[in-house]
Amino acid sequence: MSYQSKKNQPLLLEAVINITENNQADSIDISSEKVRDRKTTRIVSVFHHSKGIAKKWKGVKAVIKVERKGFRGGEIYHEVVYYISSLVTNAKKFANGIRGHWGIENKLHYVKDVVFIEDDSPISQVNAATNLSIITTIAINLLRSNGYSSITKAIRQVGDNWGELCSMIV
Repeated sequence: MSYQSKKNQPLLLEAVINITENNQADSIDISSEKVRDRKTTRIVSVFHHSKGIAKKWKGVKAVIKVERKGFRGGEIYHEVVYYISSLVTNAKKFANGIRGHWGIENKLHYVKDVVFIEDDSPISQVNAATNLSIITTIAINLLRSNGYSSITKAIRQVGDNWGELCSMIV
């Protein structure tokens, strides 16, 4: 199990930063990619050292530092995020797991937030919001399983075609 250390846990974040700044990494993975106008280099460093992390975070066996830097939209960016984990593995495996998580984030949550404008929904009742979210997820999965990689294009093509929409369900 991994957990991203954020500013809302200031003591944990301070301990994690202290570990990454004052210890040698046990494993490092560096990867680069260029996609469209974005060039990114990721440096994932793993520290199998948890001294200084509060006891409430028992089971921590690794501290992971992920550094992302590059160019996005012609602008330079540099981000650093930290994770803690109960796993003992190398930086390459953590890097793949973290990238996999962001793949899910970008493929599902981004589509729900941007295409379906879920975050701006006026629905405030928990059950209704949950049901709408489930229906949206089903719609995204149906469109993807029928060969649509762009949900926006799929909605434009089949949004008013009840026959094609119904044939996707069967």
